[in-house]
Amino acid sequence: MTQQAIPDAAPPSRTKKILTGAFAVVAVGCVAAASFFSIQSASGGTDVRGNMTLIAPAAAGGGWDTFQRELQQSLQTNDLVSNVQVINVPGAGGTIAIGNVAQLPEANNLMVGGTGQIAAQIQFDTPSRLQDVTPVAKVLEEYDIVVVPADSPHETMGDLVEAWQQDPSGTPWTGGGSFDQLVMTEIALVSDIAPSETTYIPSDGGGEAIQALLNGTAVAAAGGFADMYPQVESGRLRVLGVAAEERLDGVDDIPTLAEEGYDVTLTNWRALFAPPSATDEEVQALTEVIDEAVETPEWKATVERNYWREAPLQGEELDQYIAEETERIGGLFEEMEQ
Repeated sequence: MTQQAIPDAAPPSRTKKILTGAFAVVAVGCVAAASFFSIQSASGGTDVRGNMTLIAPAAAGGGWDTFQRELQQSLQTNDLVSNVQVINVPGAGGTIAIGNVAQLPEANNLMVGGTGQIAAQIQFDTPSRLQDVTPVAKVLEEYDIVVVPADSPHETMGDLVEAWQQDPSGTPWTGGGSFDQLVMTEIALVSDIAPSETTYIPSDGGGEAIQALLNGTAVAAAGGFADMYPQVESGRLRVLGVAAEERLDGVDDIPTLAEEGYDVTLTNWRALFAPPSATDEEVQALTEVIDEAVETPEWKATVERNYWREAPLQGEELDQYIAEETERIGGLFEEMEQ
């Protein structure tokens, strides 16, 4: 896949990004032990109703961090857990946190994870894998939207795909992260376009992706709803579709890609994971806490405010879902490289 730099904010090439990611695994490793002990000290006792540590596998301010802090608020406000703390363990696309959690002896530690970590472990071939921790519950899904500049000639997905089919390399895409590139790849595949022939401009977050669209470097972008939709509301971008199975509440004027003939429903899902040391009884106790938290008014308001969609899944069905997602995302990465 051809990758092009953004003027005035040139991102690393894909090769450099992969090397950077691998380097991050090593570099962040020197602080992983400190993070591990921070988690241990934060967790306090082992009773999940008495003390709980919520682990965000990224720095403050991102989607994983937002999820955990909103969950903390729901747990505390409704007295579901006496003491709840959030710990940020960033690095290597969220896989440093996996390595930390895999070593914890206490079950009352919950890490949020999902699609991004699977993408990172495949892309960077990290030693830590989501399979190293214990799935407790899938909670929700977040969705990407496809956007173009407001003055773009492409009024619909059909318009965009037609131009893309005619000139794959001359119809450059961008996005704010690995997940966004996966969405673009899946759109290409269902449109009979070789992802490897498409020019893709990797961006470090939604801000750079928006810049690439507005300065004309990119023609289209797949990006997280929270990143891109405010620019649609401001009139700077036009939304062509959402990669979801159904239209989203509150923005039901946005058609799904499937409605437009492009069966793309790859979701940025969020699930909670416990250390592998957790017993069946402890996993059940954690599941009960999560079930209660997601029924609170505070959590319901959070879901609506962030345009999330509740998508609960637990037990063997969750295990199977993660296995299928790992295989699916691995296949998309293979398509990128061909």
